[in-house]
Amino acid sequence: MRTPLLMTTLIAGATLTVPSIAAPQDGASPIAGALARAEAEVNAIIEIPDDQRTFKNTIWAMDDMLARLEFSTSMTQFMPYVSTDADERAIGQAATQELQNWLIDLQKDEALYNAVKSFADTNPVLSGEDKRLLEHTMRDYRRAGMNLTSEQRDELAAVQKEIARLSIVFDENIREDDTRVLVSRADLDGCDPAWIETLDTVGELCIITMDYPTFWPTQKYANNEDTRARVWYAYKRRAGTKNVKVIEEIISLRARAANILGYAHPADYENEVRMSKSADNIQAFYTQLRPLVREKALQDLIEFEQAKREHTGDRNATLQPWDFFYYQDYLMREKYAVDTTKVKEYFPLDNVIDGLFSITQSLYGLKYIEVTDRASAMDMPIWHEDVRLFIVSDKASGDELGMFYIDLHPRPFKYGHAAQWGLKQHKMWSDGSIGKPLAALVCNFPKPIGDKPALMSHDEVETFFHEFGHCLHTILSEANSYNFAGTSVERDFVEAPSQMFENWVWDRDVLRTFAAHYETGEPFPDDLLNGMLAAKNLGSGMLAERQFFY
Repeated sequence: MRTPLLMTTLIAGATLTVPSIAAPQDGASPIAGALARAEAEVNAIIEIPDDQRTFKNTIWAMDDMLARLEFSTSMTQFMPYVSTDADERAIGQAATQELQNWLIDLQKDEALYNAVKSFADTNPVLSGEDKRLLEHTMRDYRRAGMNLTSEQRDELAAVQKEIARLSIVFDENIREDDTRVLVSRADLDGCDPAWIETLDTVGELCIITMDYPTFWPTQKYANNEDTRARVWYAYKRRAGTKNVKVIEEIISLRARAANILGYAHPADYENEVRMSKSADNIQAFYTQLRPLVREKALQDLIEFEQAKREHTGDRNATLQPWDFFYYQDYLMREKYAVDTTKVKEYFPLDNVIDGLFSITQSLYGLKYIEVTDRASAMDMPIWHEDVRLFIVSDKASGDELGMFYIDLHPRPFKYGHAAQWGLKQHKMWSDGSIGKPLAALVCNFPKPIGDKPALMSHDEVETFFHEFGHCLHTILSEANSYNFAGTSVERDFVEAPSQMFENWVWDRDVLRTFAAHYETGEPFPDDLLNGMLAAKNLGSGMLAERQFFY
């Protein structure tokens, strides 16, 4: 998550300055009430006499407090990623930073720590989720620096707050970036003429924005290499040198935080709580994996470079970064007889939604009911006309399990990739009642063009299924604790449900349930799927090495 306090931070003798995050103009905190309630709950835990402490009134009470705080603030914090209102985005960012600062201080609250430790020192006999919650609570106190001196903790808190603040700034710089590239229609030769007509223009020039449905067609289909290169450079330079500066500061601060806590490397701190466990384990994994991937990547390079030379007639042509997806698409057509523009015709967005919903409702015994038109009466915000809201219920019992939003199309200042937000987690409260989860799926898929419905690439269908796997992970969680609910599981196990969902879009029988030509209704052709399966590893070595770099 994220975080204004220090407008200037002193690191290793150098003064580094980044603009602070704008607060609401009237100075009021939108989450003041939520934080006041949380403070009162914390004080109530602290005031319990040590000889009267129980798991429920101490450890579970903390879980209740954190869950209530999320329920009360998550929508405010979510708005910077989706709202079209600049003031609302600014309020949300300021609230996020205020909350992060409060949570960092909470981790280092000595009175609360002593209260929890006094209970832990009784060596209570616990099992299952309760035992794990106490273990994780004490582990997280150690990682928060509670075994350090008060001076060290104060320094650590300042560093962590600045990391949180800079992380918000980094994200904001990307979202608020308004990079545009002007190109002629001739520069876009090879791209869908109907798509070109949807672009905004300045005089005779088309405006290429950096959202996915505008960026990717230039990379895949524009025959003009200069066009691909110009747009590629613009995309990679979003937020420019100011974000280079921000990330350099974050890296330095993370190293400082790890050093204060006694870790040899920031990666040791980050991975201690993940399945990978340590930097050494990661390095050993890469040492084993890199030579295998390099062998495939070199084969890919030869194949793609040869394709470029054949296509351009230039025997000395070399593959450039902006060529990769263009020649991947070229090889799909020429070597595997797969025309990705034709593949899209079998994936109209509405069919994909219906197919995904039908498959998951059938598999899990669920029922989705759209309630977008009732959202206001339910006191559920709808932040844009593209947004839809659904209730999820158990088909057998009729019990409501939770709700989810889908927000599927790009717009200015919106989060630019595809992700699932767990806005509220499944939670059993101390009184035995259940708090139901709320998820939001935020994507950037194409909109309809004229009379033609929104058509998705197979990659976009795969992405949609993947993110919906995270959504159902949030909705179907049965964990009692806020700390362990939804996607709050071990990394990288969190990806398991989504990777299972991804595989369905490669299954012939599954595709036949929803993939049909938008004009003729023809089911997805076997020969097309066979070609896609044969080409599934096209360029996979180079793509894997790109992930190594990230």
